[in-house]
Amino acid sequence: MIRSAQASAPTPLAGLKLVEFTHMVMGPTVGHILAGLGAEVTRIEPIGGDRTRTLKGSGAGYFPMYNRGKASICLDLKSEAGLQVARDLIANVDILVENFRPGALDRLGLGYDACAQANPRLVYCSEKGFLPGPYEDRTALDEVAQMMGGLAYMTGPPGQPLRAGASVIDVTGGMFGVIGILAALEERHRTGRGQKVVASLFETTAYLVGQHMAQYAVTGTPAAPMPARVSAWAIYDVFQTQDEPLFIGVVTDALWAKFCDLFGLDELWADETLRENNARVAARDRIMPVIRTLIGRLTRAEALAKLEGSGLPFAPIGRPEDLLGDPHMAAGGLEEVTLADGRAARLPAIPLEMGGNRLNAHHVLPQAGADTRRVLADLGYDEQAITRLIESGAAGSSL
Repeated sequence: MIRSAQASAPTPLAGLKLVEFTHMVMGPTVGHILAGLGAEVTRIEPIGGDRTRTLKGSGAGYFPMYNRGKASICLDLKSEAGLQVARDLIANVDILVENFRPGALDRLGLGYDACAQANPRLVYCSEKGFLPGPYEDRTALDEVAQMMGGLAYMTGPPGQPLRAGASVIDVTGGMFGVIGILAALEERHRTGRGQKVVASLFETTAYLVGQHMAQYAVTGTPAAPMPARVSAWAIYDVFQTQDEPLFIGVVTDALWAKFCDLFGLDELWADETLRENNARVAARDRIMPVIRTLIGRLTRAEALAKLEGSGLPFAPIGRPEDLLGDPHMAAGGLEEVTLADGRAARLPAIPLEMGGNRLNAHHVLPQAGADTRRVLADLGYDEQAITRLIESGAAGSSL
């Protein structure tokens, strides 16, 4: 049975407040996930708005994807008045997230030690390129980490390193930041004190390629790039049909029997030497041409009709835009978003279900400084003080 998303998303982190000094993807991912879980997130942007808002090309989707569910306040952190507003915010929140270059917030007097002195319960999350070590002061990007950490080597053909097709290290590094924050909050329940949490791009990449490092430790043989790897399964590949390709995996001996039955591979099934997976891997050069020829005679729709409900892993080769019309995603995996220019869009919801409900809600992406006046009022600034801050340029408001 297909269940649709509930009208009201669960908010397990309701009551927690977070202030965010971030840009691009890694830091905003942390705030986006916590906002989706119900935390109240206030994003600090420079006067005029974060430049991530206006990126073109492959960066055009960064801001709407990772900044839903947040309030926006614009501050000039080079001014003492703007800095004081930031300090007032930090003193009244549970969590701070930042992902600027090492030392950037320290130079503003907003490093962990200063913030923790003003707010001992603060969980301070820094999203960096590297954890402590010889590289810690380097500037890193998702692509830098993928190149250094072996992911690009593993993704491309031999001799042709290729970054993954999404900002997987930025996003996963943000997820590790969320894990650290939630652990620090749990510890705060026992100790009453916050702490500093640091997540990084390089070490996140190392964790993701750890399976290949472990393979080397176990076998003594370096892992080959994925396009040249020796798969653990004989049939675990993309097959070309008469029209569109699809992926099929046969990952158990029981599924081999089912696969042969579904596609009429009587001759291969009759060969009892192929009944065990490792034997099929050894005979892959003999098996694969037969299967490729068979699949190649079918349309993709015909192949999918055979595979649906079989228990065999399979997948049509999709493109990101195809997900907008995907019936499974439509059952709760997409949420409505009103972009900053007023246009409507649908973007992926946080991929969790809690208590039977999906984390799915309608969000209006704020214009830069849309919440400045409200946030300042909530901090206790009166109307005259708010007007002075805006007129002096220490704060900015789109209202």
